[in-house]
Amino acid sequence: MDLTEAIKNRHSVRQYEERAVEKEIFNALQTEIEACNKEGNLHIQLVTNEPKAFDSFMAHYGKFSGVTNYIALIGKKGDRLDELCGCYGERLVLKAQQLGLNTCWVAMSYKKVNGAFQINKDEKLTVVIALGYGKTQGVQHKSKPVEAVSNLNSNSPEWFKSGVESALLAPTAMNQQKFTLNLDNGKVTAKAGTGFYTKIDLGIVKYHFEIGAGKENFTWG
Repeated sequence: MDLTEAIKNRHSVRQYEERAVEKEIFNALQTEIEACNKEGNLHIQLVTNEPKAFDSFMAHYGKFSGVTNYIALIGKKGDRLDELCGCYGERLVLKAQQLGLNTCWVAMSYKKVNGAFQINKDEKLTVVIALGYGKTQGVQHKSKPVEAVSNLNSNSPEWFKSGVESALLAPTAMNQQKFTLNLDNGKVTAKAGTGFYTKIDLGIVKYHFEIGAGKENFTWG
């Protein structure tokens, strides 16, 4: 499937089958992680066969089960870290979808396990992404109308409409969709609302928008 199909088919999944992920799939995902780390100057790490992070009260409260694989989104501390992790994390989420895996962004319902991944002194773990073979394919979340998150109108170009619609399919914390996208003279501005993890959400949203709109059609303002 292409990225547009991956966006439409991908939904958050919290319960996973006790089924090993093939080495070839992990290798393909690892290759994509290395590309993301190089482009974004990040330290994202793939953790496999590690059941302790999601064997906690918070994980069970969050209705997670069967999670033994996850991606730790790590990078150097800074103002843009959350947005970068959102952007490149969602790139990996969609890659996983293309590879036949299910995923879920996880902000709090896990615990750090010593030795599972490396965080250097100048780095920070933002969130993790659970992945594996889901017991279901998840369900589509409810979305706000396009007018609630953008200045889309009858005179807007088709690419802007496609971008906003793609952005509304992006996963956001608590499905709050606290973002705005505005088009002015060919430039698109994206702003995060207030609240927890909205900067990570902004990175995810901007990546979705680029896929829907086509990066050749606009510049970020």
